[in-house]
Amino acid sequence: VFTILDCYKKVIITEEWEYAPHQIIAVGTRWNKHIAHVIKEFMNDPYIVITAMEEASIGGNVQQVVRPCTNSERTAVLLKILDFTHNNLQKVLVFTNSVNEAKMVHKALKSNSVFSLQIHKESKFNFKYVLEQWTKKYRSGTPVVLVLTDDCMQSLGITDATCVIHFSFPSPRIFAQRLHSMSDNFCNVIKDSSVDQECTKARSVILLTENSACHALGILRYLQHAEAEIPPELHDFASKMLEAEEDKKFSRPLCGYLKTFGICRNRTMCPDRHQINLQIDVPQNISDKIIRTPGCVTILPLHIVNATNYYGRIVDKQKDQYTILAEEMNEYFKEPSNKISVKNVEKLALYGLCEKTLFHRVQVVEISPKEEENLFLSVKIKYIDEGRTSQVQSYQLLHLPARFQCLPPQAVEFVVCRVKPIDNEIEWNPKVTHYIHHKIKGKLHEAKIVHTLGNTAWVDPMVCVTRLSDLKMSVNEYNIRSEILSTGLGTDNPEHITEIQKLCGHMKVLDQAKNLEPFKKEDTAGPENASNPQNVSIQENSTENCSSSKITFGNHPCDGVGQAKEAEDSTLHQHKCFYPEIKWFQNEETVTVKVKIAHVADCKCEFSKEKVVFSACSGDKLYLADMELHQYILAEKSTCVIKDKEAIIVLTKEKKGAWCKLLKNKNPHVSFDFEHWEDFEDKSPFPVGIKKLYCTAAVSEELVDSEDSGTESDE
Repeated sequence: VFTILDCYKKVIITEEWEYAPHQIIAVGTRWNKHIAHVIKEFMNDPYIVITAMEEASIGGNVQQVVRPCTNSERTAVLLKILDFTHNNLQKVLVFTNSVNEAKMVHKALKSNSVFSLQIHKESKFNFKYVLEQWTKKYRSGTPVVLVLTDDCMQSLGITDATCVIHFSFPSPRIFAQRLHSMSDNFCNVIKDSSVDQECTKARSVILLTENSACHALGILRYLQHAEAEIPPELHDFASKMLEAEEDKKFSRPLCGYLKTFGICRNRTMCPDRHQINLQIDVPQNISDKIIRTPGCVTILPLHIVNATNYYGRIVDKQKDQYTILAEEMNEYFKEPSNKISVKNVEKLALYGLCEKTLFHRVQVVEISPKEEENLFLSVKIKYIDEGRTSQVQSYQLLHLPARFQCLPPQAVEFVVCRVKPIDNEIEWNPKVTHYIHHKIKGKLHEAKIVHTLGNTAWVDPMVCVTRLSDLKMSVNEYNIRSEILSTGLGTDNPEHITEIQKLCGHMKVLDQAKNLEPFKKEDTAGPENASNPQNVSIQENSTENCSSSKITFGNHPCDGVGQAKEAEDSTLHQHKCFYPEIKWFQNEETVTVKVKIAHVADCKCEFSKEKVVFSACSGDKLYLADMELHQYILAEKSTCVIKDKEAIIVLTKEKKGAWCKLLKNKNPHVSFDFEHWEDFEDKSPFPVGIKKLYCTAAVSEELVDSEDSGTESDE
C-alpha cells in the first residue's frame, strides 16, 4: 500500500497535477496502526470517521488492561487500582450492573478513605449534584471517583473521564458506551500519532472473574488487536473456552481452511472442526488406492473447488479398476431394458445417472420435500467417483445393479501444498481458480502424496508430464504450484505440511483400533526428511519410481499390517542415509564411477553381476548408493579405490561395447561426466555414426535425469 501511495505522492507534486483536486479515501473494518502514518505522510487536511467506539478507543491510544481475579476479590483489586500515583487529575468511573453492587462498591471505597460519588436509580442525590461535583475544579493529583450503573450513563453525558473500571462485565454494546465516557481524552490521531502507550491519557480496566470466563476469547482477540499486554491467566481462560467450543464442533466437517492452508485464522468464529475425528475423517469405505499409495501417483482432477483443492481419481496405469467398471456400466445401460427408473428414492443409496453419453454412480445426499405442482422429487446427489454434487429430478435416477456397487467410491480430495493467496487473503482469487480449472481439469498429472488423512491426500509436487515415446523421454510441462505463483496472486506457504502433520499428530482418537496404518506410514516421513534433496527415498520426479513405490497389502489382515510395518522400518532406515553425488564415464571395456564424498571413512563396496552397493561415512553422515546397473559386469574384476575427495569405482563390462546409461532406473544424483566426453569416442572402434548414437543416448538420458531432478529445486 505504501509503495502505491509513494508513487501517488510523486505524481501529484508535478506541475501538471499541482492544482488538480487530490483525494485519498481509506476504508476499513478495523483500526490499523499504520493509518496514522498514512494520514501524516499523504493527507493534507484529513477527516476521520470511526463509527465503532471500540476501534476509536484503540485509535485514540486508550490503554487496555485486564485484571483476572475471583468474584470475591474484585473489591480488593479495585482498591489496588485506585492507589493513584500520577500527579495529574484522575477522574474515574466505576461501572456496575446493579444497584446493590453500586452500593457495595461505594461503601467499600468510603471505608478505605477514598472520596467517591455514587449514582443509580435509587440514589438520594440527583444528577445535577453529581455533575457539579464531577465538573468541579480540583487541584492536581486529586482523584474523583464516581460509582454508577449503566442505565445512568446517557443521562450524565460524561465524556472527560480518564479511567473506566468495569467492575461488572459489560455486553459489547454497553462496553462501547462505557468507552465513550473517555472520548475527550482519546489521543488525536493526527497530532499525537507518535504518543507512546505508556503516556496515554485514558485507561480501560476490565475485572475478569470466573463468572465472565465465557467472554475470555472475545477479550483476548480485542487485546491482541489493541496490542495490549495479555495476562497469562487470560490465555488459560481462552484455551479452556476454545477447547470447550471445539468439543461442541466434534461432529462437524474438518475445516477447509485448515486442510488447504494448514491454518484457520478465525477458529472462534469458524463453524467447522479443527481437530481430527477418525470416525468422520477416515471413513470405512475409503478407496484402497489412497491407502496403498503413499508415494508417487497418477491423478486425474475432475472437480476443481479452488486453485489448490480438487477432487478426482488416482489412476492405475496398468489395470485401472474404475475404467473397467465404467466400460461395463456403459455397456450395460446401452440396453434400453436396463434403464429402470427408481420409484422410491432412498437417502444415501447408490443409483446410476446418465449424463450425455456417460453413466455415473451417484449417491443421494438430500431429498427435498415434494411440492404440489411437481410430480417428481428434487434430490441432491454426489458423484462418488468424481467428488462433485448436483441437483437432479428423481426420475433421472436409474437402478444400479449390485455388481456395480462393489467398487468403493473412487473420488479423492487432493490439496496442493506450500502455496496460499497473497496479502493474507483466506480465499483464492477467482482468476487463479479459473486459470487452474481450465489448465488441469480432465488431464492426467503426476503427483507425490506427502500426507494422507482418510479420503484427503496432500500432494507436493503435482506436475503435468508429457511422454515422448519415440525418444524415450519425459518432459514436465508445468508444475501446479509454480503456475499459481507465476500469476502473482499466490505466495509461498512453507509451514503447510508441518501444520498438517502436527494436526494429525494430536489426534483425538475415538476408536483406537480404527484405520491407523496410514498414519503409521506418515510418521516416518518428517518434514526435514521430505525436504532433503539428498535423501535416498526422495525420487519424486522419477516416473519409474512412482509406479514402483506402491505398497501392496496381503490378503490376510495380519499380512497387511506386517508388510506395512516392514515398509515403515525400511523407510525409517532409508531416511537415516544420504545418497552421494555420482558421475560416470566409460570406455569399450570398463565403466568408471566417481563417488563425490569428502573425508571418506569406513568405506565398503560390494559387487554383484547386476548391482553395486557402495557405503561410506563422512563426519556424522552415512552415505549409501545402491546401484542397479543397466547391464551386467564382471564382479571379480571390478575394483574400488579411495582418493582425497572421492571414491573411484571401476566396473569391468561383461560384454564390450557402449552403455547408453549407467542405471536401470533414473536417479537425480547420478550424471554423466562431461570431462571425459571425448575419451570413448577417440578410442572406439565403431564407425562414426554408431559411436555418436551411443554417446548421444547416454548423454540425453542424463539430461532427462537432470531436468526431472531439478523440478523441485526450481521452486
